[in-house]
Amino acid sequence: MSKTLADFVAASSWTDVEAQSLEARRSILNFFATALGSARDPVVIAAMRTLSPFTGAATSTVIGHSQPMDALCASFLNAISANLLDFDDTHPETIIHPAAPVAAPILALSEMRKLSGRDVLTAFILGVDVECRIGNAVSPHHYARGWHITSTCGIFGAAAACAKLLGLPAAGIANAIGLAASQSAGNVENLPSAAKNVSVGNAARNGLFAALLAQQGYEAAPRAIEGPLGWARTMGDEPDIARLLDGLGKTWEIAKNTYKPYPAGIVFHAVIDACLSLRQRIGGRGSTRSSW
Repeated sequence: MSKTLADFVAASSWTDVEAQSLEARRSILNFFATALGSARDPVVIAAMRTLSPFTGAATSTVIGHSQPMDALCASFLNAISANLLDFDDTHPETIIHPAAPVAAPILALSEMRKLSGRDVLTAFILGVDVECRIGNAVSPHHYARGWHITSTCGIFGAAAACAKLLGLPAAGIANAIGLAASQSAGNVENLPSAAKNVSVGNAARNGLFAALLAQQGYEAAPRAIEGPLGWARTMGDEPDIARLLDGLGKTWEIAKNTYKPYPAGIVFHAVIDACLSLRQRIGGRGSTRSSW
């Protein structure tokens, strides 16, 4: 599975993904808006204070702040900012929030390495495809077991996208994906707290870390995801390979991306709509009675 995804990412070019670029731009714009909206939240400030003594060369922007940080720290901070208020984009089939874990590290890396916008968009589209396809392959049991799927699958998208930006060959991309499997974490029980955002930030930062390790020759097991003691078996059930590979390179998961009218989990949006509709109806009756 890692090899198939890696071969796909390595072989794909701007020409292959260009038709998805408008949706990618929309998703990245949404990422910036949600990150900016949370940039001064106490949770983000606390994380910045924690990381500041340990940052390396200040190469990458922290959205909403004048002081840049190193790419790993910026990846973490921008990912938690984008996810903090639950206003970020959603992939309906998996309930993954695709942009935060993928956009944060590729933007930090591209700023550090002075890479082109076209390269960033290509990597972003491919990273979203990888994270959501892996999510498809383990849904819905993975989430039902308590794993926070944005974090656990987002790291694979981050690793694949960053490896693509670094120009790694297919073998290196496969190693990055395998290294990501060793760092995948995040649980649903923590969703009501800021601890949820720690795992989203780690998905972004550690995905970049996995790609950088792979660039230095670090290796991973070739079946780190689907092997008998691999990621999928450890964190759920045997992966549905058909769902993962169906239409690979022909249909794109980013085309299914959606955007929230409310800052809440998308599963609550129908309830919010119903409450607003009921309020309007009750309010109308109240106005009629008051005029009697």
